[in-house]
Amino acid sequence: MSARRWHAPRWYSVLLTLFGIAVFFALGAWQVRRAHEKEALFAAFDAAPRQAPITLAQARKQASAQVYPLVEVTGSFDSTHAYLLDDQVRGGKVGVMRWDVFEPSAGGPALLVNRGFVPRDARGGLPTLPSPPAGVIHLQGLYAPPPGAGLRLGGNALPRQAQWPKTTIYIDLGEIGADLGRGLDARVLLETDAADAGAGFVRQWRPEVFPPERHYGYAFTWFAFCGVVVATFLVLHWRRESDRP
Repeated sequence: MSARRWHAPRWYSVLLTLFGIAVFFALGAWQVRRAHEKEALFAAFDAAPRQAPITLAQARKQASAQVYPLVEVTGSFDSTHAYLLDDQVRGGKVGVMRWDVFEPSAGGPALLVNRGFVPRDARGGLPTLPSPPAGVIHLQGLYAPPPGAGLRLGGNALPRQAQWPKTTIYIDLGEIGADLGRGLDARVLLETDAADAGAGFVRQWRPEVFPPERHYGYAFTWFAFCGVVVATFLVLHWRRESDRP
């Protein structure tokens, strides 16, 4: 049996190996950075309700993909129009998110407000959802981007529904604005504290993004590919005399 020995690699073999290691390592490092960004985002999101609220005008200037300001705005709810975002899951229960339209007293576009989650019962029914508070109120919430819509088929079905609140499986501010016949703010408000805080809504807000754990999982995969590239290079060039690459 012949002994193993090192066989000098061809130049292109070295080049391809280094290229593969560089690409996979860069992808893994990028996923680690994304995980760190998401950790910072989630920490900022969790801390936002404990911060001093700012005005809606200030929030519009500060808001970004990494900033979810806590806003206090004065105005009134539209008691006629509301939307139920269906097929939502919280704590292992399926239910709906109730979205109401809020008109700021200072004017400008209306805000679409997520008042919270309500689970369905064992038969798939919903309890009677309370109407929003009447009159002028001070509303607090996180000023956040609208939830992602995902894959949509069949166009805008909202105008075909005659009964309110209307049910939808995604939130599209353009389609909802067209359905209402009015302009809507580019971001939404996730209600945190208001006169109806005891109305039975579950309000456990999290950013609508991949969690850090997902990015760490992707990073592990890319770093594992680095190891595969190195292992393949060694196996092909540390071989017996009779072996062939």
